[in-house]
Amino acid sequence: MAANSSFDVVSKFDRQELKNAVDQTEREVRTRYDLKDTKTEITLDDNSITINTESDYSLGAVRDVLESKMISRKLSLKILDYQAEEDASGARKRQVVKLREGINDEIAKKISKEIRDNFKKVNAQIQGDAIRVQAKSRDDLQAVINHLKGEDYPVALQFTNYR
Repeated sequence: MAANSSFDVVSKFDRQELKNAVDQTEREVRTRYDLKDTKTEITLDDNSITINTESDYSLGAVRDVLESKMISRKLSLKILDYQAEEDASGARKRQVVKLREGINDEIAKKISKEIRDNFKKVNAQIQGDAIRVQAKSRDDLQAVINHLKGEDYPVALQFTNYR
């Protein structure tokens, strides 16, 4: 058995599940009575989703449908970063939704400090956009995971590579 056990704190999402959620949203928008004739377009890029629709009402309805499909596919809504609504050509509305992935330096430092302050036997290191947490006892690592799950951070956290 290894001397130290460890796990990584990351912020990632399943791109295939996101693609499926966007496809389901498009299907529902095409068939829903109040949204059928709005000619709504939802475009998924590598790091953003663009919604182009007829009015503020339909934009809000499309966002609600997208969020409900993401929740049903077990995707966190924290990956969505809504940008400002803008007017598009033809008196239409457009909104870009950026996708958050990875833990930025500011949040990583905050999480690392939280771990150091609350758990003296645990070591936390920032490695790129992930945080490696190490300890001799697996019970200490479980306590850290439970503590971080109880906190509310602006990014969705996952715990990987538990060894």
